[in-house]
Amino acid sequence: MIVQFFELKSLPFTKEIPVSQLYQSASFRECVARLKYMARTRSFGLVTGEIGAGKSTAIRALKEGLDMKQFNFMYLCDSSLKPRNFYRGLLHQLGIIPEHLRGEAKRQFDHAIWDLYDCQKKIAVIVIDEAHLLQGDMLQEIRFLTNFQVDSISPLALIIVGQPELRATLKMRLFKPITQRMNIRFHLGGLELEETKAYVDHQLTVAGAKHPIFTTEAIETLHAHTRGIAREINNVCTACMLDAVVRKEKIIDTIHAERVLMEYKEL
Repeated sequence: MIVQFFELKSLPFTKEIPVSQLYQSASFRECVARLKYMARTRSFGLVTGEIGAGKSTAIRALKEGLDMKQFNFMYLCDSSLKPRNFYRGLLHQLGIIPEHLRGEAKRQFDHAIWDLYDCQKKIAVIVIDEAHLLQGDMLQEIRFLTNFQVDSISPLALIIVGQPELRATLKMRLFKPITQRMNIRFHLGGLELEETKAYVDHQLTVAGAKHPIFTTEAIETLHAHTRGIAREINNVCTACMLDAVVRKEKIIDTIHAERVLMEYKEL
């Protein structure tokens, strides 16, 4: 519907856009650069950001940017993650059948990571997503994971990713040993107004638009509502385009934007 009406090649404002065609704001580029630095230097770091700010997209950019001859990328995202399942999940990704008991699975994991580093000359890059949902026992297990060879060297990069409340949790005295070990911390915020304009234009250009569809004033209205959060921009822009299709109008102005945003405010 949107593609045909606006004479596009593909649907804009979707998360399926290839990494090579992503819009990269200054903050996003810095986030990816820090993620790559953590991977290369086998560091322990924290990335936080609002819902929909682009944390998962940055992780995807990290993964696709790694040379798999030098790195082994592992990803976990489970709100109910427990230490036993943590090691089992990582072992499965390493192609190893885990032992039943947690202690045995941990020893398997330790051996596998060192084998990967010493014998295969590869660095394990472990990303734990949605970490703000983890319970205390799992956060403490993350602390133990950073204790390889009594701090003299680490064979892996460990990156925990979550929403801003994760920072508040880690400020508790109980978790100070974890924050003391963190080499890198980064918060991914929303886009500035000019970046929001550039983001909208970029998404439409990638989709094949030959001329502007949103007026500057409409984008300013959208930015004020979305606070520059990419996922919200995508949702509102898609809703505006659908509204324009129904009304057979090729240009989206503040009237479209305000009409759509009124519906959002009622939710």
